[in-house]
Amino acid sequence: MGLPMVDPKHPDWKVSAKLRANARALRRNSTDAERILWSELRAGRLNGVVFRRQVPIESYIADFACHAARPVIELDGGQHFSDEGERADARRSAVIEAKGIKVLRFSNHDVMTNRGGVLETIATAVAERAPTPAHPHKREREQTFPVVKKQPRKSPSPG
Repeated sequence: MGLPMVDPKHPDWKVSAKLRANARALRRNSTDAERILWSELRAGRLNGVVFRRQVPIESYIADFACHAARPVIELDGGQHFSDEGERADARRSAVIEAKGIKVLRFSNHDVMTNRGGVLETIATAVAERAPTPAHPHKREREQTFPVVKKQPRKSPSPG
């Protein structure tokens, strides 16, 4: 069950004003690793897939999310590697995954030193979960059903 509707201007939003404000603050104060990864994900730069950043989900704020394929990407700094940090991350992942969303976790260090590998992992996860198109692309139809041009008929010659 979602949070109560709290914004009279947007009655369909089920995210509290406080959580939305926290997400906005996180967008303004992103880490170096978040800025680097966002530069690769924004505006459909990764295979045309649209991502959003600092997205509220339940009572958490995911670093990046793709609504179409439903992965969430979490970047973890040093505080996540303590025993308590790992337990908190496991609880958070369980809540998000219970909604049918796949959680991909990378360390900030991975983003800084192995950006290509991180992007490849994300692209693979998105491709596995992306909805398939209902209709073939125009190009595929043209290849499947070639157009046959008819030769003009020659009129009989008088005579």
